[in-house]
Amino acid sequence: MFLAQLGADVIKIEPPKGGDTARHVGPHWLREGESLYFQSFNLNKRSLTLDLGTDEGQEVLHRLVADAHVVANNLRGDVPAKVGLTYDALKAVNPAIICAHISAYGRDNVRSKWPGYDYLMQAEAGFCWLTGEPDGPPARFGLSMVDFMTGTQMAVGLLAALLDAQRTGEGCDVDVDLLSAALHQLSYPAIWYMNNGDVTTRAPHSAHPSATPSQMFRAADGWMFIMAQLPKFWSILVDRIGHLELGEDVRFTTSQSRLENRAALSDELNAIFSKQPVRHWQALLEGHMPIAPVYALDQALDNPWLETIAMRDIVAHPDMPEMHVLSSPIKLNGQRLPNKAGPLLGQDSDSILDEIGYDAGAIAKMRANGVI
Repeated sequence: MFLAQLGADVIKIEPPKGGDTARHVGPHWLREGESLYFQSFNLNKRSLTLDLGTDEGQEVLHRLVADAHVVANNLRGDVPAKVGLTYDALKAVNPAIICAHISAYGRDNVRSKWPGYDYLMQAEAGFCWLTGEPDGPPARFGLSMVDFMTGTQMAVGLLAALLDAQRTGEGCDVDVDLLSAALHQLSYPAIWYMNNGDVTTRAPHSAHPSATPSQMFRAADGWMFIMAQLPKFWSILVDRIGHLELGEDVRFTTSQSRLENRAALSDELNAIFSKQPVRHWQALLEGHMPIAPVYALDQALDNPWLETIAMRDIVAHPDMPEMHVLSSPIKLNGQRLPNKAGPLLGQDSDSILDEIGYDAGAIAKMRANGVI
Protein backbone atom coordinates (compact mmCIF):
# COMPACT_ATOMS: atom_id res chain seq x y z
CA MET A 1 0.00 0.00 0.00
CA PHE A 2 2.89 2.40 0.74
CA LEU A 3 4.22 1.77 -2.77
CA ALA A 4 0.77 2.30 -4.28
CA GLN A 5 0.41 5.58 -2.39
CA LEU A 6 3.83 6.61 -3.71
CA GLY A 7 2.54 6.13 -7.26
CA ALA A 8 3.25 2.51 -8.15
CA ASP A 9 0.61 0.73 -10.20
CA VAL A 10 -0.10 -2.10 -7.76
CA ILE A 11 -2.22 -4.93 -9.14
CA LYS A 12 -3.57 -7.09 -6.34
CA ILE A 13 -4.03 -10.68 -7.54
CA GLU A 14 -6.81 -12.46 -5.64
CA PRO A 15 -8.48 -15.87 -5.87
CA PRO A 16 -11.66 -15.67 -8.00
CA LYS A 17 -13.75 -17.24 -5.24
CA GLY A 18 -13.90 -14.90 -2.27
CA GLY A 19 -10.71 -12.95 -2.90
CA ASP A 20 -8.35 -11.85 -0.17
CA THR A 21 -9.44 -13.22 3.21
CA ALA A 22 -9.10 -9.66 4.56
CA ARG A 23 -12.30 -8.82 2.68
CA HIS A 24 -14.18 -11.12 5.07
CA VAL A 25 -12.87 -9.81 8.40
CA GLY A 26 -15.63 -8.12 10.42
CA PRO A 27 -17.27 -6.60 12.31
CA HIS A 28 -17.75 -3.62 9.97
CA TRP A 29 -18.91 -4.01 6.38
CA LEU A 30 -19.39 -1.95 3.24
CA ARG A 31 -21.35 -4.76 1.59
CA GLU A 32 -21.35 -8.54 1.87
CA GLY A 33 -17.79 -9.74 1.38
CA GLU A 34 -16.34 -6.22 1.51
CA SER A 35 -15.03 -5.18 4.91
CA LEU A 36 -13.70 -1.91 6.27
CA TYR A 37 -10.77 -3.99 7.56
CA PHE A 38 -9.72 -4.64 3.95
CA GLN A 39 -9.59 -0.91 3.26
CA SER A 40 -6.96 -0.47 5.97
CA PHE A 41 -4.32 -2.16 3.82
CA ASN A 42 -5.47 -1.83 0.21
CA LEU A 43 -5.89 1.82 -0.70
CA ASN A 44 -4.76 2.84 -4.20
CA LYS A 45 -4.50 -0.72 -5.56
CA ARG A 46 -6.24 -2.41 -8.49
CA SER A 47 -7.84 -5.87 -8.12
CA LEU A 48 -7.45 -8.73 -10.58
CA THR A 49 -8.99 -12.10 -9.82
CA LEU A 50 -6.85 -14.94 -11.11
CA ASP A 51 -6.48 -18.66 -10.47
CA LEU A 52 -2.71 -19.22 -10.53
CA GLY A 53 -3.26 -22.97 -10.37
CA THR A 54 -4.42 -23.09 -13.98
CA ASP A 55 -2.43 -22.92 -17.21
CA GLU A 56 -4.50 -19.92 -18.31
CA GLY A 57 -3.81 -18.20 -14.99
CA GLN A 58 -0.08 -18.75 -15.41
CA GLU A 59 -0.24 -17.31 -18.91
CA VAL A 60 -1.88 -14.16 -17.56
CA LEU A 61 0.72 -13.94 -14.80
CA HIS A 62 3.55 -14.18 -17.32
CA ARG A 63 2.05 -11.46 -19.51
CA LEU A 64 1.86 -9.22 -16.46
CA VAL A 65 5.41 -10.05 -15.37
CA ALA A 66 6.79 -9.22 -18.81
CA ASP A 67 6.17 -5.51 -18.19
CA ALA A 68 6.29 -5.46 -14.39
CA HIS A 69 9.10 -4.43 -12.08
CA VAL A 70 8.19 -6.43 -8.97
CA VAL A 71 6.08 -9.44 -8.01
CA ALA A 72 5.38 -9.49 -4.27
CA ASN A 73 3.53 -12.07 -2.20
CA ASN A 74 2.79 -12.89 1.43
CA LEU A 75 2.16 -16.61 1.05
CA ARG A 76 3.23 -19.49 3.29
CA GLY A 77 6.91 -20.21 2.70
CA ASP A 78 6.47 -23.33 0.58
CA VAL A 79 3.79 -21.88 -1.70
CA PRO A 80 5.56 -19.34 -3.99
CA ALA A 81 7.59 -22.08 -5.70
CA LYS A 82 4.42 -24.13 -6.23
CA VAL A 83 2.56 -21.31 -7.97
CA GLY A 84 5.46 -19.89 -9.96
CA LEU A 85 6.21 -16.68 -8.07
CA THR A 86 9.97 -17.11 -7.58
CA TYR A 87 12.77 -15.55 -9.60
CA ASP A 88 13.73 -18.94 -11.00
CA ALA A 89 10.18 -19.38 -12.26
CA LEU A 90 9.89 -15.91 -13.81
CA LYS A 91 13.39 -14.86 -14.94
CA ALA A 92 12.85 -16.35 -18.41
CA VAL A 93 9.84 -14.04 -18.80
CA ASN A 94 11.60 -10.96 -17.42
CA PRO A 95 15.26 -11.26 -16.34
CA ALA A 96 15.01 -7.99 -14.38
CA ILE A 97 11.95 -8.99 -12.32
CA ILE A 98 12.17 -8.66 -8.52
CA CYS A 99 10.32 -11.38 -6.63
CA ALA A 100 9.63 -10.25 -3.07
CA HIS A 101 8.36 -12.70 -0.47
CA ILE A 102 6.90 -12.30 3.00
CA SER A 103 6.39 -15.55 4.89
CA ALA A 104 6.02 -16.54 8.50
CA TYR A 105 9.36 -18.32 8.92
CA GLY A 106 11.13 -18.11 5.56
CA ARG A 107 11.20 -20.28 2.43
CA ASP A 108 14.49 -22.11 3.02
CA ASN A 109 14.10 -24.08 6.24
CA VAL A 110 12.04 -26.83 7.88
CA ARG A 111 9.46 -24.30 9.05
CA SER A 112 8.65 -23.15 5.52
CA LYS A 113 5.38 -25.11 5.58
CA TRP A 114 4.30 -23.75 8.96
CA PRO A 115 1.44 -21.27 9.02
CA GLY A 116 2.15 -18.26 11.18
CA TYR A 117 0.72 -14.95 12.34
CA ASP A 118 1.89 -11.76 14.00
CA TYR A 119 0.81 -12.78 17.51
CA LEU A 120 2.92 -15.95 17.36
CA MET A 121 5.97 -13.87 16.46
CA GLN A 122 5.37 -11.49 19.33
CA ALA A 123 5.32 -14.54 21.60
CA GLU A 124 8.41 -16.33 20.24
CA ALA A 125 10.53 -13.21 19.76
CA GLY A 126 10.06 -12.09 23.36
CA PHE A 127 7.76 -9.14 22.73
CA CYS A 128 4.97 -10.50 24.92
CA TRP A 129 7.37 -11.19 27.77
CA LEU A 130 8.64 -7.61 27.60
CA THR A 131 5.15 -6.09 27.56
CA GLY A 132 2.88 -5.37 30.53
CA GLU A 133 3.29 -4.77 34.24
CA PRO A 134 5.95 -6.80 36.11
CA ASP A 135 3.41 -8.73 38.17
CA GLY A 136 1.00 -9.35 35.28
CA PRO A 137 0.93 -12.00 32.56
CA PRO A 138 2.80 -11.50 29.28
CA ALA A 139 0.87 -9.28 26.88
CA ARG A 140 0.92 -8.71 23.15
CA PHE A 141 0.97 -5.29 21.52
CA GLY A 142 -2.51 -3.93 20.93
CA LEU A 143 -1.76 -3.91 17.18
CA SER A 144 -0.15 -6.32 14.72
CA MET A 145 3.12 -4.42 14.68
CA VAL A 146 5.24 -7.36 13.47
CA ASP A 147 3.08 -7.60 10.33
CA PHE A 148 3.49 -3.89 9.68
CA MET A 149 7.24 -3.89 10.35
CA THR A 150 7.75 -6.85 8.03
CA GLY A 151 5.81 -5.27 5.19
CA THR A 152 7.78 -2.06 5.51
CA GLN A 153 11.08 -3.97 5.57
CA MET A 154 10.04 -5.88 2.46
CA ALA A 155 9.32 -2.58 0.70
CA VAL A 156 12.84 -1.36 1.55
CA GLY A 157 14.37 -4.61 0.28
CA LEU A 158 12.46 -4.70 -2.97
CA LEU A 159 13.20 -1.04 -3.74
CA ALA A 160 16.93 -1.64 -3.21
CA ALA A 161 16.77 -4.72 -5.42
CA LEU A 162 14.83 -2.77 -8.03
CA LEU A 163 17.54 -0.09 -8.17
CA ASP A 164 20.14 -2.80 -8.69
CA ALA A 165 18.06 -4.51 -11.39
CA GLN A 166 17.72 -1.23 -13.26
CA ARG A 167 21.52 -0.96 -13.33
CA THR A 168 22.34 -4.60 -14.13
CA GLY A 169 19.24 -5.93 -15.89
CA GLU A 170 19.18 -8.88 -13.47
CA GLY A 171 16.50 -9.35 -10.82
CA CYS A 172 16.46 -11.54 -7.72
CA ASP A 173 14.40 -12.89 -4.85
CA VAL A 174 13.94 -10.69 -1.77
CA ASP A 175 12.82 -12.47 1.40
CA VAL A 176 11.65 -11.11 4.74
CA ASP A 177 9.97 -13.37 7.28
CA LEU A 178 7.88 -12.35 10.26
CA LEU A 179 10.02 -14.03 12.90
CA SER A 180 13.28 -12.57 11.59
CA ALA A 181 11.74 -9.11 11.43
CA ALA A 182 10.45 -9.45 14.98
CA LEU A 183 13.80 -10.68 16.30
CA HIS A 184 15.60 -7.81 14.58
CA GLN A 185 13.36 -5.34 16.39
CA LEU A 186 14.68 -6.59 19.74
CA SER A 187 17.52 -4.15 18.98
CA TYR A 188 19.42 -2.98 22.07
CA PRO A 189 17.94 -5.49 24.56
CA ALA A 190 19.19 -8.20 22.19
CA ILE A 191 22.67 -6.67 22.02
CA TRP A 192 22.76 -6.28 25.82
CA TYR A 193 21.88 -9.94 26.30
CA MET A 194 24.10 -11.38 23.57
CA ASN A 195 27.15 -9.51 24.84
CA ASN A 196 26.59 -9.09 28.58
CA GLY A 197 23.97 -11.67 29.51
CA ASP A 198 21.66 -8.82 30.59
CA VAL A 199 18.01 -9.94 30.35
CA THR A 200 15.80 -6.87 30.07
CA THR A 201 12.62 -7.24 32.14
CA ARG A 202 9.39 -5.32 32.51
CA ALA A 203 9.35 -2.24 34.72
CA PRO A 204 6.29 -0.67 36.41
CA HIS A 205 4.20 1.75 34.36
CA SER A 206 6.01 0.90 31.10
CA ALA A 207 9.24 2.53 32.29
CA HIS A 208 12.32 2.69 30.12
CA PRO A 209 14.83 -0.01 31.17
CA SER A 210 17.78 2.34 31.69
CA ALA A 211 16.52 5.92 32.06
CA THR A 212 14.27 7.44 34.69
CA PRO A 213 11.94 9.18 35.10
CA SER A 214 10.76 7.87 31.75
CA GLN A 215 7.40 6.22 32.25
CA MET A 216 3.67 6.67 32.65
CA PHE A 217 2.40 8.70 35.57
CA ARG A 218 -1.16 9.05 36.81
CA ALA A 219 -2.51 12.58 36.94
CA ALA A 220 -5.77 13.58 38.61
CA ASP A 221 -7.87 12.64 35.55
CA GLY A 222 -5.80 10.15 33.56
CA TRP A 223 -2.38 8.94 32.53
CA MET A 224 0.50 10.69 30.79
CA PHE A 225 3.93 9.63 29.59
CA ILE A 226 6.88 11.76 30.66
CA MET A 227 10.41 11.08 29.42
CA ALA A 228 13.40 12.74 31.10
CA GLN A 229 15.81 10.71 28.98
CA LEU A 230 18.54 13.35 29.15
CA PRO A 231 19.96 15.13 32.23
CA LYS A 232 18.73 18.48 30.88
CA PHE A 233 15.15 17.19 30.82
CA TRP A 234 15.38 16.20 34.48
CA SER A 235 16.41 19.75 35.35
CA ILE A 236 13.59 21.18 33.22
CA LEU A 237 11.08 18.84 34.84
CA VAL A 238 11.78 19.73 38.46
CA ASP A 239 11.97 23.41 37.58
CA ARG A 240 8.72 23.67 35.62
CA ILE A 241 6.63 21.60 38.06
CA GLY A 242 7.94 23.72 40.91
CA HIS A 243 9.81 21.05 42.87
CA LEU A 244 13.47 22.02 42.75
CA GLU A 245 14.00 20.10 45.98
CA LEU A 246 13.81 16.86 44.01
CA GLY A 247 16.80 17.97 41.97
CA GLU A 248 18.75 18.54 45.15
CA ASP A 249 17.82 15.22 46.76
CA VAL A 250 20.96 13.05 46.84
CA ARG A 251 18.88 10.05 45.75
CA PHE A 252 18.04 11.79 42.45
CA THR A 253 21.00 13.99 41.54
CA THR A 254 22.46 11.77 38.80
CA SER A 255 21.02 9.51 36.13
CA GLN A 256 22.44 6.46 37.89
CA SER A 257 21.15 7.44 41.34
CA ARG A 258 17.70 8.08 39.89
CA LEU A 259 17.72 4.64 38.30
CA GLU A 260 18.84 3.00 41.57
CA ASN A 261 16.04 4.82 43.40
CA ARG A 262 13.40 4.52 40.68
CA ALA A 263 10.65 3.31 43.03
CA ALA A 264 11.17 6.17 45.49
CA LEU A 265 11.28 8.73 42.69
CA SER A 266 8.12 7.31 41.15
CA ASP A 267 6.34 7.63 44.49
CA GLU A 268 7.42 11.27 44.82
CA LEU A 269 6.33 12.20 41.30
CA ASN A 270 3.05 10.28 41.44
CA ALA A 271 2.12 12.18 44.61
CA ILE A 272 2.78 15.46 42.81
CA PHE A 273 1.14 14.61 39.48
CA SER A 274 -2.00 13.19 41.09
CA LYS A 275 -2.96 16.65 42.33
CA GLN A 276 -3.67 18.17 38.91
CA PRO A 277 -5.20 16.99 35.59
CA VAL A 278 -3.15 15.91 32.61
CA ARG A 279 -3.81 19.17 30.78
CA HIS A 280 -2.25 21.15 33.65
CA TRP A 281 1.02 19.23 33.39
CA GLN A 282 0.98 19.37 29.60
CA ALA A 283 0.69 23.14 29.72
CA LEU A 284 3.75 23.31 31.95
CA LEU A 285 5.92 20.81 30.11
CA GLU A 286 4.99 20.40 26.43
CA GLY A 287 7.51 21.92 24.08
CA HIS A 288 10.07 22.04 26.87
CA MET A 289 10.54 18.31 27.41
CA PRO A 290 8.99 15.07 26.09
CA ILE A 291 5.43 14.58 27.40
CA ALA A 292 2.28 13.07 25.92
CA PRO A 293 -1.19 12.22 27.22
CA VAL A 294 -2.11 8.53 27.23
CA TYR A 295 -5.14 8.57 24.96
CA ALA A 296 -7.82 5.97 24.35
CA LEU A 297 -8.30 5.03 20.67
CA ASP A 298 -11.16 7.49 20.16
CA GLN A 299 -9.22 10.33 21.78
CA ALA A 300 -6.17 9.58 19.63
CA LEU A 301 -8.18 9.74 16.40
CA ASP A 302 -10.32 12.73 17.43
CA ASN A 303 -7.24 14.70 18.44
CA PRO A 304 -7.36 18.01 16.47
CA TRP A 305 -3.64 17.63 15.82
CA LEU A 306 -4.44 14.97 13.18
CA GLU A 307 -6.23 17.64 11.16
CA THR A 308 -3.31 20.03 11.61
CA ILE A 309 -0.86 17.53 10.14
CA ALA A 310 -3.37 16.11 7.60
CA MET A 311 -3.21 12.54 8.93
CA ARG A 312 -6.91 11.96 8.27
CA ASP A 313 -8.28 11.73 4.76
CA ILE A 314 -11.64 11.10 3.09
CA VAL A 315 -12.04 8.94 -0.02
CA ALA A 316 -15.07 7.88 -2.03
CA HIS A 317 -16.14 4.23 -2.05
CA PRO A 318 -19.16 2.93 -3.99
CA ASP A 319 -20.82 1.98 -0.70
CA MET A 320 -19.55 4.92 1.40
CA PRO A 321 -19.22 8.25 -0.40
CA GLU A 322 -17.19 9.71 2.47
CA MET A 323 -15.00 6.97 3.87
CA HIS A 324 -12.53 8.17 6.47
CA VAL A 325 -9.03 6.73 6.14
CA LEU A 326 -5.59 7.48 7.52
CA SER A 327 -3.13 9.36 5.35
CA SER A 328 0.26 7.97 4.46
CA PRO A 329 2.91 8.96 7.01
CA ILE A 330 5.20 9.74 4.05
CA LYS A 331 5.26 13.29 2.66
CA LEU A 332 6.85 14.39 -0.61
CA ASN A 333 7.72 18.07 -0.87
CA GLY A 334 5.71 18.67 2.27
CA GLN A 335 2.52 17.08 0.92
CA ARG A 336 0.71 13.92 2.01
CA LEU A 337 0.32 11.32 -0.70
CA PRO A 338 -3.06 10.97 -2.46
CA ASN A 339 -5.45 8.18 -1.50
CA LYS A 340 -8.26 6.36 -3.24
CA ALA A 341 -10.46 3.58 -1.89
CA GLY A 342 -9.35 -0.02 -2.10
CA PRO A 343 -10.91 -1.90 -5.02
CA LEU A 344 -13.92 -4.17 -4.99
CA LEU A 345 -13.06 -7.79 -5.71
CA GLY A 346 -12.07 -8.12 -9.37
CA GLN A 347 -13.03 -4.51 -10.03
CA ASP A 348 -10.18 -4.02 -12.50
CA SER A 349 -9.93 -7.49 -14.04
CA ASP A 350 -11.33 -6.55 -17.44
CA SER A 351 -9.29 -3.37 -17.83
CA ILE A 352 -6.04 -5.05 -16.72
CA LEU A 353 -6.54 -7.99 -19.08
CA ASP A 354 -7.37 -5.60 -21.91
CA GLU A 355 -4.12 -3.72 -21.22
CA ILE A 356 -2.07 -6.89 -21.69
CA GLY A 357 -3.75 -7.90 -24.93
CA TYR A 358 -6.81 -10.01 -24.14
CA ASP A 359 -9.95 -9.24 -26.12
CA ALA A 360 -13.50 -9.32 -24.77
CA GLY A 361 -14.09 -12.87 -25.98
CA ALA A 362 -10.98 -14.24 -24.29
CA ILE A 363 -11.88 -12.45 -21.08
CA ALA A 364 -15.41 -13.85 -21.14
CA LYS A 365 -14.05 -17.34 -21.71
CA MET A 366 -11.67 -17.09 -18.75
CA ARG A 367 -14.51 -15.84 -16.58
CA ALA A 368 -16.73 -18.73 -17.66
CA ASN A 369 -13.94 -21.21 -16.85
CA GLY A 370 -13.35 -19.70 -13.39
CA VAL A 371 -9.82 -18.50 -14.25
CA ILE A 372 -10.85 -14.96 -13.29
